[in-house]
Amino acid sequence: MEYIIGQSRAAQRPAGGLIDEAGAPAMASAAAHNDAGMIVDGNQDTFMQDVLEASRTMPVLVDFWATWCGPCKQLTPVLEKIVRSAGGRVKLVKIDVDANRALAQQLAQVGLPLQSIPLVAAFWQGQILDLFQGAQPESEIKRFVEGLLQAAGGGSMPAADLIAAARAALDAGSAEEAAGLYSQTIEIEPENPAAWGGLTRALIAMGDEDAAEAALADVPAKIAEHAEITGARAALDLKREGRKAAEAAEDLRRRLAADPADHEARYELAAALNAAGLRQEAADELLSIMRQDRGWNDDAARLQLIRLFEAWGHDDPATLQARRRMSSLLFS
Repeated sequence: MEYIIGQSRAAQRPAGGLIDEAGAPAMASAAAHNDAGMIVDGNQDTFMQDVLEASRTMPVLVDFWATWCGPCKQLTPVLEKIVRSAGGRVKLVKIDVDANRALAQQLAQVGLPLQSIPLVAAFWQGQILDLFQGAQPESEIKRFVEGLLQAAGGGSMPAADLIAAARAALDAGSAEEAAGLYSQTIEIEPENPAAWGGLTRALIAMGDEDAAEAALADVPAKIAEHAEITGARAALDLKREGRKAAEAAEDLRRRLAADPADHEARYELAAALNAAGLRQEAADELLSIMRQDRGWNDDAARLQLIRLFEAWGHDDPATLQARRRMSSLLFS
């Protein structure tokens, strides 16, 4: 079982690949500007430059595929994602064997088993270093690439770089890609709280709350109370509460139109707004309660704001702005 990448009992993904047709466009748009020549379509005219010469300075994966090959369509998007995750340490060249028959025949003569595709060959220093055939699980492909990087002296992608890439992907709306990067970090550093918290938030963004809950259950006890973990746990709780409130949002707005002092309705509306991703609007409703009745319901509005800050992250722009406004209310 896997979250997205990496072993866990959290959630199985549907068969047919880790990047499905619905998820691929969003991931591609978020990552395309980062390819920077690391993922290219090669042919028999460019093979020398794209593969043999390029492998003098970095490892090169060559994905031999064909349009009629179903497993190829499953494998290639996974290869692309892993190459992007490597942060420029490895290159991917995709070659259609049907469109490049002369090259395929030439490579077959030197021992590449191109009669059975998909086939992925790893080139380093102008030579074939390793290869595999068939659509492999993503975890196996990651291990293959890690081994290639180690053999080439490039080492693994540092955890800090993976975390940064994951946060960028999540901010860009590519939650599945982010979950994969966070899972990859956990494999390197099993007690990295930022990776566990980020994975949980990514799964929430994907709408997979059961997997997010399972991820939290898998967090090592040593870091279970770290701020990254408690914040992710708060984000999951608030998401569930907000979904219930969202179903009654129109009724809540009608109640407030009839009675602006209906603090209970305003409190529930804040939960619905937060669940919809409207962070500043959610904070506005809670701050409005505090302005009208600071101690309402045993300080419930202030305490809920603090929960939101934990869920959003203490350095989130919405947190910083709302905290300043709350402080001005409390200390005025």
